Amino acid sequence: MERTGTNENTRRPLIGILANLLVVESNPFPGLERSYVNHDYVAAVEAAGGIPVMLPVVGNPQTIRGQIEAVDAVLATGGYDPDPMLWGEQPNRRIEFINPEVDQHQLQAIRVAYELGKPILGICRGLQMINIAFGGSLYQDLSLVPDSYIQHYQKSLKYAFGHQVSLVKGTRLSAVFGDAGMAANSFHHLAIRVVAPGFLVNAYAPDGVIEGIESSGGASVMAVQWHPEMMYLKHPEMLGIFLDFIAVTKEAVT
Repeated sequence: MERTGTNENTRRPLIGILANLLVVESNPFPGLERSYVNHDYVAAVEAAGGIPVMLPVVGNPQTIRGQIEAVDAVLATGGYDPDPMLWGEQPNRRIEFINPEVDQHQLQAIRVAYELGKPILGICRGLQMINIAFGGSLYQDLSLVPDSYIQHYQKSLKYAFGHQVSLVKGTRLSAVFGDAGMAANSFHHLAIRVVAPGFLVNAYAPDGVIEGIESSGGASVMAVQWHPEMMYLKHPEMLGIFLDFIAVTKEAVT
């Protein structure tokens, strides 16, 4: 894609951030839907050297393909619970608010990005949607995960450490942080159950909950269960995930 006044080797890559829909509950327009992304994602992409662009929820497959063709890479963000029927289960009583329009937009966008060879970074729900998109499944609540005991929805500031994370040696994520392990924040109540074919686990919580996955071949895909975009200002090492994402994207567009 030609961009006036830039050099393909030096220009900042265009990062499409998949948006959510916010339903307004108060006056003067109760029920109004707004497209939004949390500003932390925008700030982190820019800080890492990318140009952030919001990709709003649309339903037309050709429009979704056009969105993905227009950007260099895709960031799949956090948000509502995914619909369990996407992986063949009935929703149990622990599932919270779902939005099928958001689910379908994100699933199609992720699959098109992968088909076109565009790098994908997933965060929290984004990790879960990537896993679903390629044939994996989720636990509908952490209370259903055998032997899980850690608080995965922390009652503290967004940038505070919630629990330790062990990194799998030899993975792309371990190259970002090193093999010694680290700590991360935590704001989720679903977790990966079966990892999608073509992906491998790159991080675990101490109770065995999967904290990250990445593609084992093909297009570059990496995802984490925590929120590095909320942490990097207080914990600069967390920007490494975004720096890696931007670096991989630059390689993909050259």
